[in-house]
Amino acid sequence: MKDDTATTTELIQNQHQKGNQEMCRATEIVSTVDRVVDMSSPVMSQDELNLIPPLNFAMVDNGIFRSGFPDSANFSFLQTLRLRSIIYLCPEPYSEANNEFLKSNGIKLFQFGIEGYKEPFVNIPQDTIREALKTLLDVRNHPVLIHCKRGKHRTGCLVGCLRKLQRWCLSSIFDEYQRFSAAKARVSDQRFMELFDVSSLKHLPMSFSCLKR
Repeated sequence: MKDDTATTTELIQNQHQKGNQEMCRATEIVSTVDRVVDMSSPVMSQDELNLIPPLNFAMVDNGIFRSGFPDSANFSFLQTLRLRSIIYLCPEPYSEANNEFLKSNGIKLFQFGIEGYKEPFVNIPQDTIREALKTLLDVRNHPVLIHCKRGKHRTGCLVGCLRKLQRWCLSSIFDEYQRFSAAKARVSDQRFMELFDVSSLKHLPMSFSCLKR
C-alpha cells in the first residue's frame, strides 16, 4: 500500500510540474505574440494622416506626376512633391482655392485647354498636345504635375504621347492608358496616340528616364 501511495504521489507531482511547464510555455507564447502585435501597429502622426493624394495620382517619370483635379484635401500631399509647375488640360478657369495654393507655394500654371468631349465626337488638337509636351519636356518646369478633370483621357493622351517619345511600344502605351481609364477607355484616344507624330519633338532634350518598354 505504501508503494502504491508513493507511486500515486509521484504521478500527481509529475503532472503538476508538467502542467506548470506547459503554462510557462503558453505564457511565453502569449508574451511573444503581444510583442509582435505591438511592433506591427506603429502610431501615425496627424500630418501623415492628412497626406491624401489626388484621384488617379501616379508618378510618370523622374520629376513628372499625373492625377485628376486636386482639391484642398490634397494640398498637403502636393506640398511634399515640391512642384515647380502644373500642366492643366481643361479649358475651364482654375478655381480660386487652387490659384491661391499655387501662389503660396510658388507653382507656375500652364493651361492647355482641351474640351472633354465624349465619343464619337472627339477632337483632340495635336498642336495643343505638342505645345503641352514641349512644356513637359523642359526640366526647368520639373517637378511637374499633369492633370485634367479625372486624370484619365486628356492626361492619358499626353502621357501616351510622351511614351512615344520615350520609344515605348504601342501595347505598353495602351496598357498604361487603360490602367487609368479602366472601363472608360476610348478607342479614339488610343487611335490619337498611335497616329501622333513625334518627329518634330525628337530634337528636344530629355534628361529624365527614357527607357523603352
